[in-house]
Amino acid sequence: MIRSKQCFKCQTVKPLEEFYKHHAMADGHVNKCISCNLNDVKIHREKNIEKIREYDRQRSKNKERIAQATLINKNWRNEDKRRVKAHNAVSRAIKSGNLLKMPCVRCDNEKSVAHHEDYDKPLEVMWLCQPCHKQRHKELLLK
Repeated sequence: MIRSKQCFKCQTVKPLEEFYKHHAMADGHVNKCISCNLNDVKIHREKNIEKIREYDRQRSKNKERIAQATLINKNWRNEDKRRVKAHNAVSRAIKSGNLLKMPCVRCDNEKSVAHHEDYDKPLEVMWLCQPCHKQRHKELLLK
């Protein structure tokens, strides 16, 4: 049984685990390795970002996606009630002027959101843009 194959893009011989599975291929895997595939997707996204964003906006209006998003949101809220209370407290504090929205502490992006390190301290927030916020959550998962 074949346990490795050559990527047609980078010409590197790699184990089959480094290729996406595809039922229509003779060996059950695509001919481009995962890293080359991810790189191509990244380049395509950068070149076509507006077209992709419009596609995503239209796709988000699909009834099944709306229902799924509603379910995910409901489950997220029910997982930890402190999160909802903390988010609501921040929203009220911003509206009342007790909390000032700041730029991202990592990259100075003006479009920032409040990140809670501890939901038991609802008004102690770190202002992060969406990419930096996602990165912070990844860092917390690795701890």
